[in-house]
Amino acid sequence: MGKKVIFFEVKGGSDKGPDGYRKDTMPMVNALQQRGQEAEVIFFDVAKQQEIFDYVKNHAIAYVSRINPGNLKDESAYFSMLRQLCEEGIIGMPHPDAMIGYGAKDALVKLTDTSLVPSDTYAYYTIEEFKNNFPKSLTHGIRVLKQNRGSTGEGIWRVQVVDELPSEVTQVPLTAKVKCTEAKDNHVEYFELGAFMDFCEQYIVGDNGMLVDMRFLPRIKEGEIRLFMLHNHPINVVHKKPADSEEAFSATLFSGANYRYDKPEDWKELVDTFLQQLPEIMKLLGGYDLPLIWTADFILDTDELENDCYILGEMNCSCVGFTSELELAHNIAEEIITKISKDTTLTV
Repeated sequence: MGKKVIFFEVKGGSDKGPDGYRKDTMPMVNALQQRGQEAEVIFFDVAKQQEIFDYVKNHAIAYVSRINPGNLKDESAYFSMLRQLCEEGIIGMPHPDAMIGYGAKDALVKLTDTSLVPSDTYAYYTIEEFKNNFPKSLTHGIRVLKQNRGSTGEGIWRVQVVDELPSEVTQVPLTAKVKCTEAKDNHVEYFELGAFMDFCEQYIVGDNGMLVDMRFLPRIKEGEIRLFMLHNHPINVVHKKPADSEEAFSATLFSGANYRYDKPEDWKELVDTFLQQLPEIMKLLGGYDLPLIWTADFILDTDELENDCYILGEMNCSCVGFTSELELAHNIAEEIITKISKDTTLTV
């Protein structure tokens, strides 16, 4: 097949095995090599950025990004190099702007015109926006605040006013007591609203800082449903049920949630509804090709007619792991080869 598929990793981080690689990287490399496609891993290092760029430009037909942005010392330099590679005709899996578009929490706000995301979902990019609007949105019930950075539920807070508010109140007083539960480990803290909002300023300042504010969906207790996607193909469905305790609402393994792996056909209604809306999702998120490996997480809700519906809670495509199902490496290798064949045919 000629040129290589380059997998980008970065040294360090909790996602590495004893050999220094992510546990799901070499299975993909090996699966491609078994199919006659050359592949190798390069560790991104900003000090060697030009050298890496030149090598990949000259030797690769495509790259696959397997770096958790939280492990990068200079995320902007890495994304800049990926953009340059895409401009040089290297097939990006995914394009860096698709990685940002699908992976950032504010993707939800861009999808409020679809049936997947409630219209009362907000993004705050400045402390002023946050302080102006959050006390108002909190009058409508329990809210969930999500920071854009972090992982495993860190900086995701369920916020509820402790004492009942008078019906005519249009914004919660800053002195009101609020009960805040963090998804990281379901621990509870009590604040005055003003003090909690001051605490949350850390999530807004700095690169890519923002907070997303959306309504709390109590049926999270029934479990979060994660679609594991290869481009536009759902490969499996992970049903993530929070721990059976009063405060638990987090669906991460770290917080004690139970995971069950189902087939897409077991969730046909959800899968069909989501796939029907994919063209609109792609358009609203910038028109880029879908990421190679990505996930969409849903929570059950009830509509006005008392029917079940599914609300999109998050998407992730920066570095979705599949270490518990390494046999998926063969599906991914097939998808990479198919995309290379399709994209090179289109450019001939």
